[in-house]
Amino acid sequence: MGLFIATALTAIWGISLVTLLAVELNPLLRPLALMWMTFLYTGLFITAHDAMHGTVSPGHHRVNLWVGRIVLLLYALFSFEALRREHFKHHRYPSSGRDPDYHDGVHRGPVAWYLRFMRHYLTPLQVTGMAVLFNLLYHLASVPVHRLILFWAGPALLSTVQLFTFGTYLTHREPRTGYIEPHRTRSLALNTAASFLACYHFGYHWEHHAFPGQPWWRLPRVRRENG
Repeated sequence: MGLFIATALTAIWGISLVTLLAVELNPLLRPLALMWMTFLYTGLFITAHDAMHGTVSPGHHRVNLWVGRIVLLLYALFSFEALRREHFKHHRYPSSGRDPDYHDGVHRGPVAWYLRFMRHYLTPLQVTGMAVLFNLLYHLASVPVHRLILFWAGPALLSTVQLFTFGTYLTHREPRTGYIEPHRTRSLALNTAASFLACYHFGYHWEHHAFPGQPWWRLPRVRRENG
């Protein structure tokens, strides 16, 4: 099931992207298409995240490895191995100074925290590669700039905001009553439909930290069973 969902989501992303880059869409529909592509980009990253935990194809290390590598390259030329290493640190030291996803203790606000988050994960080589791809699509494939921004670069960037908001900021900021050990996170009070639309159930974050061997699409059941 996990491999089927990952393949289907990636295929829908690819078909949607190629279509939107090739077709001149009615301006009134462009905001909807932008939101659609942002949601699909978020799904790509969530797929890679499940691959890090071996839940795309349980028991098949190489399948998870290659699914993670492929979807992160499609997402924004990220290194699967580098992100997996940092993600395991996040699980080992959640909401602490050793957590690569956490704030620096000073810049706790969402904007400053997000910028620190992005600086940590973006590399000069990756940014250069994305710039080269942008220019190749523009100059060689003759894709108009507005389509590249609205349906390729823009959604990828907006998805990082979505992932940060629901998977890091809202779920790992310190509550007024302090953190609860050992996971130092909390889940958002969203129903199943809203949770899926918000970020593929990434807002059910305590459940993910407590049961990292469960894929994103099983988290609602985990929540019901442990609520």
